[in-house]
Amino acid sequence: MGTDDRILTLDLPLKAPRAAIYRCLTEPGLLQQWFAPRPHRVTQAELDVAPGGGAHIVMRLDDGQEMPLWHTYLEVVRNERLVFTDAYRCAWEPSERPFMTVIITLADEGAGTRYIARACHWSVEDRKAHEAMGFHEGWGICARQLEELAAGL
Repeated sequence: MGTDDRILTLDLPLKAPRAAIYRCLTEPGLLQQWFAPRPHRVTQAELDVAPGGGAHIVMRLDDGQEMPLWHTYLEVVRNERLVFTDAYRCAWEPSERPFMTVIITLADEGAGTRYIARACHWSVEDRKAHEAMGFHEGWGICARQLEELAAGL
């Protein structure tokens, strides 16, 4: 088996400038406005957007349950690419159970941006579980929220 059976991809044209989308991905106050599919919301976002830098994001579901998310940035190319993983919480501290590495690529497309988000899972079972959780719908909703926010910047 190859790695393609462990990857989920969201590939969308967004009607917003690439620099604005990048800001929404990397500035905590902006990320909080789009990162969770409504009616869920982000109540906390701490981002150190640099290779080896960490992120701590807390999503509050509409039932009040909180979901803390931790990741470490592996690659950062301004306005073009972000790569981060949940294999580490912060300061290279291994997570209890790594789930995925995310690769976000941004490219100019007409007056907007081609947004490609690839979730690369550690196992086929993790990919299947993520897909069953609603990866395409949830990440698609978030991408449209991202587009709306970035278009207004």
